[in-house]
Amino acid sequence: MAEDQELTVEPSPLEVHGDQVDFEMSALLPVKMLKKEKVYTLNTFYKYGEDSVEVGSIEFRAEDFPNGAEQQPSKSESFSFAYDGPAMDDGYLMVQGVASDPNRPDKTAETPEMQVAEGLITTSQLVQVPSGVGVLYADHGYNTAEELEPTYVEFYFAQGSSYLRPAEVRSDRGERFRNFIAEKNVTRSVTITGTHSPEGSERVNQNLSQERAARIEEYYKTQMDRYDYSDAADEINFILKPVVEDWSGLREALQGYDGLSQSEKQEYYSIIDGSGSFEEKEDQMHQLSTYREVFREVYPDLRAAKTEVLTVKEKKTESQLSVLSKQVSNDGVKSDTLSEQELLYGATLTPSLDEKAAIYEKAIELHNSWVAHNNLGAVYLQQAMEASGSQMEDYLGQAQTHLETAARMNDNAEAHGNLAIIYALQGNKEKAMDEITSASGMQPSMQESGASISAIKGAVEIMTADYDQAVSSLSNATETPENLFNLGLAQILTENYENAITSFEEALNMESDFGLASYGIAIANARLQNESAIYEALSNAVSANSELRERAVTDLEFSNYDESEQFRQALQ
Repeated sequence: MAEDQELTVEPSPLEVHGDQVDFEMSALLPVKMLKKEKVYTLNTFYKYGEDSVEVGSIEFRAEDFPNGAEQQPSKSESFSFAYDGPAMDDGYLMVQGVASDPNRPDKTAETPEMQVAEGLITTSQLVQVPSGVGVLYADHGYNTAEELEPTYVEFYFAQGSSYLRPAEVRSDRGERFRNFIAEKNVTRSVTITGTHSPEGSERVNQNLSQERAARIEEYYKTQMDRYDYSDAADEINFILKPVVEDWSGLREALQGYDGLSQSEKQEYYSIIDGSGSFEEKEDQMHQLSTYREVFREVYPDLRAAKTEVLTVKEKKTESQLSVLSKQVSNDGVKSDTLSEQELLYGATLTPSLDEKAAIYEKAIELHNSWVAHNNLGAVYLQQAMEASGSQMEDYLGQAQTHLETAARMNDNAEAHGNLAIIYALQGNKEKAMDEITSASGMQPSMQESGASISAIKGAVEIMTADYDQAVSSLSNATETPENLFNLGLAQILTENYENAITSFEEALNMESDFGLASYGIAIANARLQNESAIYEALSNAVSANSELRERAVTDLEFSNYDESEQFRQALQ
């Protein structure tokens, strides 16, 4: 009677998600099949090649179906078995029925083995582990933008005067300033703040602060003419800032003056902070017992023109940094020729992974920073992706060592993100998810790294069958062909086929010979039952990547079409 039993499996063919194959099997038995006090068991197993995996069983006991003589007994069970790699791809879900008597365990009857589903669809395994730009380098710390350095000088004037005295010009300050101008540094701005002391003869001359600032501007321009600045002088922005009737200068000067006690200083602060006009406050200060000393010792420093010159910080060119970083790495020049930041930046200027590795190794030797360890680990990770077999494993081991060191020295997003890639490549999905979760909760040293972390996270989420979250993560990832492919794959796996096709097409727009993207379009169209589009996409896929031909021949995504002549022609 088992020949008339109805067994259905959902999904059929079976599908791999994460590292599991989950399905539900329903059994509908013929009426009168179950006999009193007997048990009928459907033993389920997945058979591939010479191997098989026991999956589980559905057990029917006659006493559980008292109406079994008139009504078909039915039962459904959910099952799961571990996916153990491509060797399992070409297999079948099998069932064997066993009738038994609980009172006589040695007495059984078995049906022939019956195939109930074909497996496996492994589309989810097409996920691409981010490589190349997906590897996370930490910020080298070198500022490639223009930087400005300030230089300060102050010139002092006699009471009530804006005349720049020769003694001021010949002072040590004046000499240093003149030498500075003579160096013809690339200058962006010169800000001159003219000030005055608060007593009447200074205050009543409302133009005194402006005139003092203007006098320094005139002196500066005279020196530029002397040292032949020519057109460079026109690029300098002179800013004059006269300060009139302002108490801040006196307050700061008193704070730095040691000749008064704190209580004596407080008398001045109380007047400054009190009510009254500038003149009234000045008159009040005249009444203080320490006024003459302040007038003699403090006020002269307030009759000044304070100059701030912003010049462009001199930096080595990129070509110089590129050459010198290589020379530092092979001891061709002194190790202190470059700062750590310059050395780390120099590593970014060479496309050679071997040269990058040598520079980062020297940076570790000289400075031993977490950045150098992470970036050397990132280089080894890239080299692993370009290698295979034992060489790949060696590179991954070296990368892991340096990345774990970087994470111990400073718990950082880049090291955890790179470790997630390593574990993903090794098939350790659980550890990959732990690492990328850690990375996602941190602020990377470079803003653009956040998008790379999203890419890694999305790939790992596909590996762990969290497809909805993968779509979200990959939507925020850097747009590269492989990231767009992963987005399209996640969209297929969430049954969003039209958007998946769009993502695959965007990947092809970036890399026209990306065969896997064309293959993804074929899968999406197969699920949409757009037959002609399947063949066109498959033809493009195998033209770009001949290895996809063998996969397509056995891919159960195309089981409804693989007998057609058009399918065979598409794979030519």
